[in-house]
Amino acid sequence: MNTSETIRQIPEDLTGLLQSYRIQPTVQRLQIAAVLFQRREHMSADQVLDNLQAAGGRVSKATVYNTLGLFARRGLIREVIVDPARVYYDPNTSEHHHFYNLDTGELMDIDADDLRLQALPKPPKGTVTAGVDVIIRVRNES
Repeated sequence: MNTSETIRQIPEDLTGLLQSYRIQPTVQRLQIAAVLFQRREHMSADQVLDNLQAAGGRVSKATVYNTLGLFARRGLIREVIVDPARVYYDPNTSEHHHFYNLDTGELMDIDADDLRLQALPKPPKGTVTAGVDVIIRVRNES
């Protein structure tokens, strides 16, 4: 199914998925979720917006950014900040890490079992570790 078909025929399970994360399934939220979960790849907010517009969706840039932020806050997707100017949204919320190609901007998954951390430092008093995100930056070989 192409993105255009996904936008027009939003699967029923996306409604249930959003509701299971306490997200009201509006038309725009369902369209954004359809783009993210159909492609199952790391996408910036601008890439999500471009995909929506290419498929005939009428969603504002602000709505895309706000919706992605909501999805991330509720745990539906992961927000991966590779640098202050580049944020990607990852529909894979399982424990994993990333390679980030500085030359191409591509973000690739690393299975959690492929990266072994011996020990984490003790968190500051009154806090607990909520997660660990490792981003390994790479460049193309010359």
